[in-house]
Amino acid sequence: MALDDSFAYLPLYGVAALSLILLVLVSAIKKKGSARISSVMYMSLVILFICSIIAAFIKQQEEPGTIGNGFIVFSVGVLAAAVLSIPYCIMLLTFEPKEIRKLVPRSVNRRLEEADRLRQREESQAGADASGAYDTKILELSREFMLEASKSYEGEDGMQGLLDNINKTIMEQIKADGGAILMVDDFEDLVTVKAFEGDFPPPYKLPNDMPHKPVRVATNFKFASFPLRDNIFGEVASSGVAELITNPNADTRIYQNGPEEFLECGSYIVVPMKIQDTVIGVTAFARKHGAELFSNGDLRIAMTLSDFAAAAIRSVVMVSDIIETSKQKKETEISGNIQNLLKPAKLPVIPGIQISTIWSPAAGVCGDCYDVIVSRKDRVSFMLTDIAGKGINSTMIMVMVRSMLRLVVNTTQSAAKILTWVNKGICGESFSSDHFGSAMLMNYNPETKEIQFSVGGSIPVYRYDSAAGSFSQISVNDEPIGVEKTTEYKDYVQKLNSGDIIVAYTDGVVETLNEGGQPYSSESLLKLIGANHDKSSKDLTKLVKDDIKKFSGSAAQHDDETLLLFKVS
Repeated sequence: MALDDSFAYLPLYGVAALSLILLVLVSAIKKKGSARISSVMYMSLVILFICSIIAAFIKQQEEPGTIGNGFIVFSVGVLAAAVLSIPYCIMLLTFEPKEIRKLVPRSVNRRLEEADRLRQREESQAGADASGAYDTKILELSREFMLEASKSYEGEDGMQGLLDNINKTIMEQIKADGGAILMVDDFEDLVTVKAFEGDFPPPYKLPNDMPHKPVRVATNFKFASFPLRDNIFGEVASSGVAELITNPNADTRIYQNGPEEFLECGSYIVVPMKIQDTVIGVTAFARKHGAELFSNGDLRIAMTLSDFAAAAIRSVVMVSDIIETSKQKKETEISGNIQNLLKPAKLPVIPGIQISTIWSPAAGVCGDCYDVIVSRKDRVSFMLTDIAGKGINSTMIMVMVRSMLRLVVNTTQSAAKILTWVNKGICGESFSSDHFGSAMLMNYNPETKEIQFSVGGSIPVYRYDSAAGSFSQISVNDEPIGVEKTTEYKDYVQKLNSGDIIVAYTDGVVETLNEGGQPYSSESLLKLIGANHDKSSKDLTKLVKDDIKKFSGSAAQHDDETLLLFKVS
């Protein structure tokens, strides 16, 4: 049987059917996500399907033996599909894909995905365990800092023991060869080394005359102070920003002291210790040249521990301040009680003179003391002291001066001789080396109306001359008591007349300040007494006391105020 083209349209229908099947399969693949399907493939299959149907239909209508339009339509469709596919294939050959995935059954993918999720969970758990262990370790170290801080409250080493412990602990955690802690001195604008350990190549310029010996260099570092600029320690304290230095040669703040090997700079970590944005000190750590460089992880550990260290140091400072304040308050309370006990319970009544006083101690000062002693028939002794400083030591000086004077005023010695003896006794005591004061001793003879007096320091003695109607200073300032053991004081003698007034006072009286910060002044005091000289001594001291109170207003009293006044009848 001979073949002809009567059934040539059948293969064209077959091509159309296969194209349709391919379209269905491709759509299913895209829906399941098994593979990425290009839009070029969709268009090519659609063109092939449509052209095959049209060509088969045309060929079926044509006469056998003719080429006709059917094959032309089919040829154009194949050509169009090829034109679309060729550029896409060239693009795939030219550009490298970002990722090539191997197609596998979905069951395999599920197992791989499950394995991947399990691995991620394990890695996450391991990371959490490591992070938890790190946090636990850091918290334990912070607890040790606080325990060490609590020990420093009572320990002999105090703050120094805490700083040494902090320095050593951070060194161990970041494996540093050397470490130092520097504290900020607000009064001097310096940072001063307070703790030092290990091998720390100095990043600052050593003195030109210093031998380059490890012991000498370490000693220099231990006792060094640095300004808040032109050096790495001061600049970190000023900026409050931590520094990790791994290339010291490129950092202008680091000075290379070489050529000795132990002086070669390695890597450094310098961290500010801050409390509420206030820098109280700096921690600094070094690794020697040639050792592994510090890392950002080391910096993070140093910063975290330095924050804990700052809190521990601050707690010690605060507790120390509280303890010191408590001690001062206790000392002030004891000193005030002693001062009250030394005040005469009652002034003696002396024929021929009127005696009156002003005594107003300021809280926490405890420096003034006065006494009136009737030692013999021909001697009434007036004593007035103003001891510098505060606290128990000053009070002890005051008690000693008063006791010595009371013991020897009943002798025949003059006021100057007695005061000289007292000065020698005070200068001989070790606790009085940094305490001194002013003292006035006056002996009055009721029989002759004559005074003999001597002054150590700056207590002024004034006489109101009733005949002249004016005041004049009859004393001369001299060396304070408790300063120089060889000091010899002088006697001054003055004859008094009826109506004369003697006034002696401590500096707290005339240095009383008003609300504007102005002092009361000796001129105001003497003017008031002179204008009322005809009044009794008791009335005069009351006038003075009221006038000072009116002058000062609401201003706080800052010093003891003591005045001795007697008037000759």
